[in-house]
Amino acid sequence: MTAASFPQPPPRRSRWRAWRSASLRFALAYGLMFAMSSILFMSFLWWGTIGFLERQVETAINADARALAERWVMGGLPTLALTIEDRLEQNLDDDAIYLVIDPQGNYLTGNVSAWPGKVQYTDRWYSLPDTRAGLRSMAELHAYNLPGTEQTHTAGQLDSGYRLLVGRDVRARGILRHLLTDSLLWAWVMVTLLAVSGAVLVHRIFRRMVKTVARTTSAIAHGDLSRRMPLVGNGDEMDQVAEAINEMLDRIVRLMDGVRQVSNAIAHDLRTPIARARTQLEDAALHATTPEELRGAIERAVGNLDNVTAVFEALLRIAQIEAGARRSAFMAFDMVPVLLDVADLYEAVAEDHDITLTLDLPEHLPFYGDRSLIQQAVANMLDNAIKFSPSGGKVHLRAQIRELAPGQITGPTGEGMVDLSVSDEGIGMSEADMARATERFFRAEKARNTPGAGLGLSMVRAIVQLHGGRMHLSAHNPGLTVSMALPIAACALSDDGRDCPSPQSISGMTQTSSFPHQHDTHSSVK
Repeated sequence: MTAASFPQPPPRRSRWRAWRSASLRFALAYGLMFAMSSILFMSFLWWGTIGFLERQVETAINADARALAERWVMGGLPTLALTIEDRLEQNLDDDAIYLVIDPQGNYLTGNVSAWPGKVQYTDRWYSLPDTRAGLRSMAELHAYNLPGTEQTHTAGQLDSGYRLLVGRDVRARGILRHLLTDSLLWAWVMVTLLAVSGAVLVHRIFRRMVKTVARTTSAIAHGDLSRRMPLVGNGDEMDQVAEAINEMLDRIVRLMDGVRQVSNAIAHDLRTPIARARTQLEDAALHATTPEELRGAIERAVGNLDNVTAVFEALLRIAQIEAGARRSAFMAFDMVPVLLDVADLYEAVAEDHDITLTLDLPEHLPFYGDRSLIQQAVANMLDNAIKFSPSGGKVHLRAQIRELAPGQITGPTGEGMVDLSVSDEGIGMSEADMARATERFFRAEKARNTPGAGLGLSMVRAIVQLHGGRMHLSAHNPGLTVSMALPIAACALSDDGRDCPSPQSISGMTQTSSFPHQHDTHSSVK
């Protein structure tokens, strides 16, 4: 028996698995940051308050000592002693400490009996225990050399002359310090508890939101495309995230429906010409008796297969346009000659159908975009209008620069807008059909018997979207109006388009399309 044949123990659950939770790490980081910030704030408050009290005591002692030194200079020991006695009588808090000694260290005046042995320097502060009225406390002391006596000391040391000791009983400050420390400690405990509670709450909210997203996406991944993120309804950030996700899911569903419809349409619409070509070839193989009959059958089959090829080329062209690869051909040009060329091309077709083609164009219409695609879009619109117009009807091509305000054709940044429309007097469309007219392979019931594959308006929509514009279908009563609103770049309206990027510079900034190159033509996609 090999080692591999022994039963393997079940994998142990990682003891650190809980720490891999993003919501737990986020909650811990929040709680830690809250607790640390509260500690820093309370420490700053504690040190600021205690430091203020200490500075207040030291300032009071220094001011008292300067005043006593002035009294010493003015009247000597009697005046100094009288001043100290007056201050002790007026000291209601009973926290003042004074002592004056002679060069031999004998007591002269004050409320302290002897000079503390630890006080040896004049440049230091001393905190020493003090027992007064049977109560033990702490005293803040500072020693001074009285001026006018023999100086036999080095800097910072007491001399051998008269010396002054001034201090304050800081028992109240100690009590306040302990009270403030206890209060801040309890406040820190409460803040820490609040931080922990907040961290738990944040953890639950974060985990609930993530679980909601995970459940929704998991259900969609398993085929339930109807599942959506729930909305609270208060318009907060969570609702904004939910709305963005729901909008993304709606678009995915629409795209999948579009792919499904396109697949069904391809299978349905292309099956007929392929089957017709096969039948023609099979019939020719069985019944053709002359080379002419065989050649005619082959030519008819090739024509049907060319229609299939044209449909696939149109689909690839639409996909190429929607991918944005054609932006490399953008350039500044005058749209009026382009529209006149397309109108000349379709004027003969309109005459053959006894249809009048009228134009309403300005003298100049500067634009920045793909010239051949604009030709393609207008050609598709005119082809549909002529195809569905009755004999004796009219087709009207109109283009103009829109006035954004009375007498103003440019916006704040110099951009403009061109309106281009094609109107006919044909069979028209219902509101439901107009809502779906730009879908690939869609054909209204009224147009089922007319030739075409239902890709013309899909191509127009893709071209309009590539140029950042909008497409709109409206009833003409009778007939239909197809309108395009295309933005005009500011560079096309100034200096004859000399500031617009060249096609070479744009192609250097755009990505190469993954679709095969399609040669530009002026023929319409039906």
